[in-house]
Amino acid sequence: MKNKLGTLAAFAAAVFSLAAAPAHAQDYPARPVRIITPFPVGSGPEGVVRLLADKLSRAWGKPVTVENRPGGNGFIAIDAFKRGATDGHDLIQLDNVHLVAYPHLFKKLPYDPVRDFEQIDPLFRTNFFFTVATDSKYKSVGQIVVDAKANPAKLNYGSWSIGNPVHLGSALFESTTGASMAHVIYKETTQLYTGVATQELSFALGTLGSTRALLQAGKLRYLAVAAPQRHPAFPNVPTVDESGGPAGFEVTGWTTIAAPAGLPRAVSDKIRRDVEKALAEADFKAKYEAFGYEAFPVAREQFQQFVQRESARYAAVIRNAKVSLD
Repeated sequence: MKNKLGTLAAFAAAVFSLAAAPAHAQDYPARPVRIITPFPVGSGPEGVVRLLADKLSRAWGKPVTVENRPGGNGFIAIDAFKRGATDGHDLIQLDNVHLVAYPHLFKKLPYDPVRDFEQIDPLFRTNFFFTVATDSKYKSVGQIVVDAKANPAKLNYGSWSIGNPVHLGSALFESTTGASMAHVIYKETTQLYTGVATQELSFALGTLGSTRALLQAGKLRYLAVAAPQRHPAFPNVPTVDESGGPAGFEVTGWTTIAAPAGLPRAVSDKIRRDVEKALAEADFKAKYEAFGYEAFPVAREQFQQFVQRESARYAAVIRNAKVSLD
């Protein structure tokens, strides 16, 4: 009897799911939409997705809410997403660590970055700067490389955990230059960059959003930006290549909106069009400038190729650095 009841319940749930799923793009959304984010309230990525939710709510005529599920390496948010609606009424915000770093840092993940997500649209990207104390002796990235090679493991850099872009970007810098440096882990980003300002650390990679306060207070300065070209807000700050570092050295962070895999293409295309329309509005530019972000417009197929290249690049960095989170 229990088995029959279980079968009937499963059948009813499947019928309800099919009935609830929008058959055509014009039927979406049929009810309120939830965007799950692994980022805490008040953070830069969360601020962007809240602005997006407000705009989508107005465009769709249905409530679009943001649900914060921080902690657990993002696994808490991803688990909530995987347990949610599969018809596009539950979306999730992810970043590059979830998609291209964790698959190589964990032997077993509670998700599959390819099979579990339908990538809708990248929201933004942000470049990292080489930051040093204002009175640091280093005037260029090249000087750090020379000093690090002459004094193996004496120079140090910091990050807030193993496997984040700051750590892996710094590990990439080590392997690319052939230098050996020590990695110091701080509990919070504020402690990390205070450590740079007081010269507890030789340097640290940091975004404009995470270092702006100390930069404006005159406690930090930028040696270079880890990007192909100079940052428009800091035209006098050279690229790593121009500062005597390795050619083409780049470290970026980015976030994306994803839906459940298997979503009908017409529905995912509608979501993408409406997201892109929202991102093009003027107040997003102001939001980006506040956090040091920039727009990341890229076609769906090109973004998929970009993610694959980034995954391969991170795999090599993680393998060379011999780091793991298992």
